Amino acid sequence: MSGIPAYQILDQEYRRRRLRLLPLAVAFVLGAILLVSKLGYWQLQEHTALAAQAQDMRLYKEVIAPRRGRIFDRNGYTLAINAPCVRVTAAPQQIEDPAGTADRLALLLNMPRSELLQALQSDELWVSLSRHVPYETATRIDELGLPGIYMEEETQREYPTGALAAHVVGIVTWDGKGYYGIEGAYDRLLRGVAGTLTSELASDKGMTIAGTARDFAPARDGADLYLSLDRAVQRVAEEELARGLQEFGSDSGSILVVNPRTGEILAMASHPIFNPDDFAELPPEQFVNPAISAQYEPGSVFKLVTMAAALDTGVLGPNDSFYCTGEIAIGGRILRPWDRKAHGQETMTEVLAHSCNVGAAYAATQVGADEFYRYVFDFGFARPSDVELQGEVKGRVLLPGEGDWYPINLGTNAFGQGLAVTPLQMTMAVATIANDGVRMRPQIISRVVQPDYQIVSEPTAMGRVIKSESARQLTEMMVTAIEAETELARVPGYRVAGKTGTAQIPTPDGYDPQWTIASFVGFLPASDPQLVILVKIDRPSVDPWGSKVAAPIFSRVAQRLVVLLGIPPDDQRAN
Repeated sequence: MSGIPAYQILDQEYRRRRLRLLPLAVAFVLGAILLVSKLGYWQLQEHTALAAQAQDMRLYKEVIAPRRGRIFDRNGYTLAINAPCVRVTAAPQQIEDPAGTADRLALLLNMPRSELLQALQSDELWVSLSRHVPYETATRIDELGLPGIYMEEETQREYPTGALAAHVVGIVTWDGKGYYGIEGAYDRLLRGVAGTLTSELASDKGMTIAGTARDFAPARDGADLYLSLDRAVQRVAEEELARGLQEFGSDSGSILVVNPRTGEILAMASHPIFNPDDFAELPPEQFVNPAISAQYEPGSVFKLVTMAAALDTGVLGPNDSFYCTGEIAIGGRILRPWDRKAHGQETMTEVLAHSCNVGAAYAATQVGADEFYRYVFDFGFARPSDVELQGEVKGRVLLPGEGDWYPINLGTNAFGQGLAVTPLQMTMAVATIANDGVRMRPQIISRVVQPDYQIVSEPTAMGRVIKSESARQLTEMMVTAIEAETELARVPGYRVAGKTGTAQIPTPDGYDPQWTIASFVGFLPASDPQLVILVKIDRPSVDPWGSKVAAPIFSRVAQRLVVLLGIPPDDQRAN
């Protein structure tokens, strides 16, 4: 024994235990203080917010879908509409037999039973089971009288004309969002603005209480769009394109028809075509519009731009001539004609008629690089045309001073090689010549119509590119060239101004030795142009030349359109 009294030993042990309990007591007191403070904060400071949150839990906000705007051609024929259908939904808390309900719905909705059962057993108040259900199917579901299964009217995008003008119109996906063409470019305007309606929920089963609806905001329907396209003209373009592709052994191509005075696009046909009603079954690349997105080297049709620059600067006239020896040296490089022949003494009109590469390169050197590329840019190349469609590319033109540009580019560019354009750009450049030298903005929207107002699109001039006299001189040169060398492009009763093109196709290893792009672009009547028509056929297997492939297609399209649109022949105009 240590001799310490027992009561002292007990007192020391008590003190030690009390000291060990002291932190726990302090922590308990502090926790109690914090808890009381928090309860006071919730009750006093956050009362309003918590009450609002509780109120929100009792409210159901219904979204009211707007009607998507329709799309029409210039004459009011429907290209895109909203077909009525049904959305099947469920209130899981109201379903007493999820398994039996899934069994009865699986076949009607063409859905896996397991997927339906999972949705019907959800903890959510409302779930969507299937959209765009036909009315006939919805009627059969309604007749089953299944508790907790509801149907809401909605619409599904449909295209009454099927594949007609599909690249221009575009598509709408299942979630109601537009892509490509008009549907994509004007998606927000077409979609409209959703409305809302707030109602109170009952305490069970997720049902709304009748008479509690409030905070109603009506939906604003999307605008209706009227295009510049003419359905009948578009059909002619598509029919003749399909016929030409089959006739000349090609899988792809484009035909464009434009009013040169207004810039209105009357037809924009491309192949391969697709049906926008079947978009889910197709690869996305098929929706891209080749008329505005497919770059290509235009070949000899670009000689019109070169000759326009030469005429407008005054360095050459229609009857000025040079001697074609069969080659020309530019920047230490040699260029030769496509036929490898020396054409001898040629006027500039004969350069177009013979499609002489050497003559075009000579004309470009007379204009000079700076002026030549200024005209190229002013004609609308190497920049977007601002057409009201989704997916346009700007093409490519190398300019002096850029690292990849060499003096030889001036010569090759003069006959449409070494630069990239789109079919629309080439069409609008020739339309500029047809419109007395004034470039118009390409127009695809004619009117925007909403319930309380409408906007009518007006022709927009982008500026004068060449003088009127230069445009008229070039037009006569084009007419002479067609009458002399391109018989297959003629249209009986009408003077046609135009130019052929046979373009090589660049590859990583140089130009493709086998395939070409055959094209023709022209306008009529030459004295008062009403239509500009471009035909582009990719990789024709029957014949490589634009004069043999694209020119006859142009003639067939033009012959049908002058009748369809009531364009009188030249002899009636003279009277």
